[in-house]
Amino acid sequence: MQRKTLALAVTLALAATSFSAAAQDSRDAEIAALKQQLMDLAAKVQELESRTDAQSDVNLDTATQLDNLSNNVAKVETKGGIKVTSADKNFEASLGGRIHFDAYSFDSDVAATTDTTEFRRARLTLSGKAFGWEYKMENDFAAGSNLDGFRDLYIARNMLGGKVTIGHFKPYRSMEELTSSNEILLMERPSTSATGIYSGRQFQQGVGYLKAGSNYTFGVSAFNMRSAPTARTEGMGISGRATWAPIDSGTNTLHLGGSYSHENLNKGTPSVSAVSNYAGRRGPSLTMATTSAAIGANDSQVDTFGLEAAYRNGPFFVQSEYARASFGQANGGSQDVDAFYVQGSFMLNGGLKVYKGATGVFGSPVVPADKGLWELVARYDVIENQDLLDTKTTSALLGMNYYINPNMRVMLNWTQGKNDKTGDEPSQVALRTQFAF
Repeated sequence: MQRKTLALAVTLALAATSFSAAAQDSRDAEIAALKQQLMDLAAKVQELESRTDAQSDVNLDTATQLDNLSNNVAKVETKGGIKVTSADKNFEASLGGRIHFDAYSFDSDVAATTDTTEFRRARLTLSGKAFGWEYKMENDFAAGSNLDGFRDLYIARNMLGGKVTIGHFKPYRSMEELTSSNEILLMERPSTSATGIYSGRQFQQGVGYLKAGSNYTFGVSAFNMRSAPTARTEGMGISGRATWAPIDSGTNTLHLGGSYSHENLNKGTPSVSAVSNYAGRRGPSLTMATTSAAIGANDSQVDTFGLEAAYRNGPFFVQSEYARASFGQANGGSQDVDAFYVQGSFMLNGGLKVYKGATGVFGSPVVPADKGLWELVARYDVIENQDLLDTKTTSALLGMNYYINPNMRVMLNWTQGKNDKTGDEPSQVALRTQFAF
């Protein structure tokens, strides 16, 4: 019996050992299979990494080639116009232009008037840079033939802490005169500008310097008393303008400024005048004062002082200027002409006037591409010769501007004029369609 029991125990032990060995063999096989799978996976990962590194090298090389290509090819932009920049960035050229097409209808009184249409402006402008120098060449085809159409025609460079301009440009004086015709509030400028007290003397040939800070500008210019289409002359002039914006918070701006102009006609200079177009362009006019170049006791000089102020608060805007010009006379004396206007606007459905601190003027509102803006405008304007009886005119204007998009504007103006010398009180309705790029 003991022998049977012992044999049974030995048999069970052997069976257990055999089962344990079989189980161990099975685990070893599974581990080996897992190891092989890990090795296969590692090989695949390594292969993928090699491919990724190779592709990265290709991508980097492609990006480098594209960058080199872009740096060696001229850049062309068409946003708001046409601009070409050379690959080395040393040259830039931009093409722009403006079309102002007007229609006038008068309710005449004493002086005869003619209802008409005209291209008020039809300009092409080429501007850009060359080796750090700026240039601008602008011609107005609506102003006449030959040199009559020359407007800005100059070279300029940043130096001496500001910008030096040489050529044919506007002297630094009257705020509204220095505001672009694309952005003036009403169709015509007021009497403190080349429309009135500086009549016919909008652009002059000379040199100018303009310095602008964060809230101020200071500009001076010296010029010959000729513009591009006029004959040579020995007349000379100087002018200066300074502006300051003590408040400029983005939507709230207060602007103050002053200017001075001295014009000495000298030999060969045509007579200069102050003229009032008191019922709008192409309507009746009155010469307020004249100075002629002559010898002897003739005082052939014109001295003009100006003050300016403007305020913007959200959609509300108001601007005013006062100027006094002393026109020398043949008897050695002078005649003083005062010009004053106040004008304002209110944006009816959003938008606000843009303050251009670098030049000290206000421009048009920023117009969304998908939404037009409406602007209600008004002006009261008066110019008077203090030394001649009844030599005074006044103009009251109301209007509406519709900014269709950033490039187009439609302007409607009504003007009521008055001439104290003749008693003439005509009125005008004028419409402008404007496109600029």
